[in-house]
Amino acid sequence: MIATHYSPDFTAVVFEGNCLEFMREMPDESIQLVVTSPPYNIGKPYEKKLSLKDYVEQQSKVIESCVRVLTPTGSICWQVGNYVDKGQITPLDIVLFPIFEKLGLQLRNRIVWHFEHGLHCSKRFSGRYETVLWFTKTDAYKFNLDPVRVPQKYPGKRHFKGPKMGELSGNPLGKNPGDVWVIPNVKSNHVEKTEHPCQFPVELVERFVLSLTDEGDRVLDPFLGSGTSVVAALKHGRGGLGAELAPDYVTIARSRVQAQQAGRLITRPMNKPVFDPIVAGSALTTNHWKVPEVSPLQLSLMQQQAPYKVIPHEDI
Repeated sequence: MIATHYSPDFTAVVFEGNCLEFMREMPDESIQLVVTSPPYNIGKPYEKKLSLKDYVEQQSKVIESCVRVLTPTGSICWQVGNYVDKGQITPLDIVLFPIFEKLGLQLRNRIVWHFEHGLHCSKRFSGRYETVLWFTKTDAYKFNLDPVRVPQKYPGKRHFKGPKMGELSGNPLGKNPGDVWVIPNVKSNHVEKTEHPCQFPVELVERFVLSLTDEGDRVLDPFLGSGTSVVAALKHGRGGLGAELAPDYVTIARSRVQAQQAGRLITRPMNKPVFDPIVAGSALTTNHWKVPEVSPLQLSLMQQQAPYKVIPHEDI
């Protein structure tokens, strides 16, 4: 079941309408994690392009409401890219940071989300990353590292001297993923692709859900889009709530959430390698490469020595 308005009795809520209206229904300190990717104010079909000043004011109202509903141990993860106007870019994380700071939130990480696909620019380098600002409300925040560890680079490496000689030098569960995350963005051949043009990959949200919440906690996305944040929350035993203005995307979000509830939604597995060199290498070595034929004339020219004249040093 998916509720259409806020209800403490439902684990999944998809609200059609303005997120400020939705959050008015919610009690103070009722959400453990806010994770979202707001519109970038670049004129996408689902947004009205505003002046940068008006956009920041709009974001400020939403952020203030998010802080109100956040628990003292909670976190806000605000994923943004660049505002682009006449070829000039403005990093939105830099523009929005003062809003969070003014509200007393504490920045724990500025995470770089790197991906390989996107628009190809002709007058500047193509953008291949966006950022996630992770803020906490207090110093007493939840953080669970073990569920999001990634494989060690040298998993069998051991201490070679000292009192721990012979013991594994790294955590057997894996290493800290760091603050640069390489996760494919959702493009045409991605298993999660819907009609939404700027879709969150589930894997990106999963890391925040697993590390910043416990089972039974509630996750809010004020700009829900295709429903990814609610899907990621439900996938790991959390409650998911979100608001979305566009009716078409509300339909997509509810469909995906229903599929997740039924256990039939296909998502990209966490920590799946973006590129598998073994598979790629196998594909390359099993293909029969055609060796170009070399004519006798070409061969004779390549074998000839150029008639260089050696000039004595004193003559130069």
